[in-house]
Amino acid sequence: MSEREGRRWSGRGGGGGGAVYGLGLIGALIYYIQQADGFWSGVVGVLKALVWPAFLVYEAFKALHS
Repeated sequence: MSEREGRRWSGRGGGGGGAVYGLGLIGALIYYIQQADGFWSGVVGVLKALVWPAFLVYEAFKALHS
């Protein structure tokens, strides 16, 4: 592949992950806010929704280790 062809295709092919994360964020927000008992647990739920992939990976590794 020539340098010109490489520049033409650079930076493409990574857009699907953002959509998956966005849908997961919306789903996590809905879930955590529904589970909240009060204002501060709702705030914690929003923060948890922002980092939901970390919880997912942690639980997956915990399940694999058992």
